[in-house]
Amino acid sequence: MKVLVIGNGGREHALAWKLLQSDKIKQVVCIPGNGGTATMKNCQNIPLALNDFAGISKFAIENAISLVVVGPEVPLAEGITDYLKSSGLRVFGPNKAGARIEASKAWAKELMVKAGVPTAKAAVFTEVTPAKEYVKSQGVPIVIKADGLAAGKGVTVAETLTQAENAIDAIFDGQFGSAGSSVVIEECLLGEEVSVLAITDGISIRPLLPAQDHKRIGEGDTGENTGGMGAYTPAPIATPELMERVQIEVLEKTITALQDQGIDYQGILYAGLMITPDGDFRVLEFNCRFGDPETQVILPMLETPLEDLMFACIEKRLGDMPPIVWKQGFSATVVAAAGGYPGNYEKNDLITGLADAEGTGARVFHAGTRLNEQDHVVTNGGRVLNITGTGRDFSQAIAQAYSGIAQIKFNGMYYRRDIGHRLKKQ
Repeated sequence: MKVLVIGNGGREHALAWKLLQSDKIKQVVCIPGNGGTATMKNCQNIPLALNDFAGISKFAIENAISLVVVGPEVPLAEGITDYLKSSGLRVFGPNKAGARIEASKAWAKELMVKAGVPTAKAAVFTEVTPAKEYVKSQGVPIVIKADGLAAGKGVTVAETLTQAENAIDAIFDGQFGSAGSSVVIEECLLGEEVSVLAITDGISIRPLLPAQDHKRIGEGDTGENTGGMGAYTPAPIATPELMERVQIEVLEKTITALQDQGIDYQGILYAGLMITPDGDFRVLEFNCRFGDPETQVILPMLETPLEDLMFACIEKRLGDMPPIVWKQGFSATVVAAAGGYPGNYEKNDLITGLADAEGTGARVFHAGTRLNEQDHVVTNGGRVLNITGTGRDFSQAIAQAYSGIAQIKFNGMYYRRDIGHRLKKQ
């Protein structure tokens, strides 16, 4: 088979890498891909734009693509699955109606409330003044969210009234583009976040390994929110008992609610949970795709062929599949970011030490990289690389990841040195 992976980040490099481990897949094509996919055996990059649905469809048909896997949320929200399926292609990823669960936090919140999914109390506003008045009535800390897609950066946990008001102004002033046409204001929940990614054929739904992401730029979980600075799996805080509740109270309720709306949801449903100190949980948000960087730690642990799970979802036979098989142990990843991220940062800086990093046993997934005219790997984004380690316990996995990242250098490189700090305290 030939498989097409849509996207250019660390998640897509990990997807391509995992798919190529199968003896049933002879080639993976990435649109547009990155420096990592460009240098991987049996992998090819095609420089088409993510919104060039006609070009992508034409390429997939002419090249006899057996499976299209859509990585990022933006093309899903714009309807790429609907478009490609109308051309007869087999696509893993929800349709435009289903992708709304990520594309509109307000719509997702309404769905959760109707379905009885446990979630934080919230209100939605389309104007500045009522939003600020609501914040004053509720007090701080409080969470301010741009309603639409903001690449993981549209959320502010405001500790002061001034912070909250500034966040509201930034959203309505267009800092996040069309994502800021409305704002969702939520109660601030305390605890630990857990990412539960699940695969679904629209009828059955099965969770993957629970992971913990580190969203803040600074050590000790301080500073601005990012797209994620590191992750590990399985997250011990997501006990078997808790996962059983999540299956019933979140995953199954949500799929039923989507069915009730006439939405045939196939692909990944990702629930971002807050586990409260008393062991209860609330859903913070839903995503309609594989998490990044969670995918980079989950896929190395997967034994069941990934394409088998994807085809089972597309063909609506997930319920007939045997249980998903996982490797024993832990996986952890550390993000090497460009200096200045999540704000302004430089591009086109030469990256060295990649082969040495892999020589430690770590796996390097490229995120914001590309090949320059001399075929050297250079930086091309804010989150540049994910260095992933595995081991029989967390200490081994994280040690391997940090051993790998120590070999890599590029101008302004920054990474958190405390990934998994919560685990170390346990």
